[in-house]
Amino acid sequence: MNIKKSDYKPVKQHTVLTTGEVIKMLRELKGWTQEELAKYCSINAKNISMLENDKLEIGKKRALQLAAAFDVHPAIIMFPEYESKEIQKAA
Repeated sequence: MNIKKSDYKPVKQHTVLTTGEVIKMLRELKGWTQEELAKYCSINAKNISMLENDKLEIGKKRALQLAAAFDVHPAIIMFPEYESKEIQKAA
């Protein structure tokens, strides 16, 4: 079978990350525990866990705190479905 490059079609993204998944991914990329992230962003570790599990709304203040800790734009955290290319750059 002779397959040409033109036979391939681009893959479409089927999975959308949640805000919690983005927070966890960024934290793990930094090699931080939830407790370490809590120190860097002044959000307690219990709330970090709840955010990562999508059991707590992010809110503007928390998004700003986390964005500062991760050194990313807050939109990456608040709107992961729109900022997936930027998340990939941060990774």
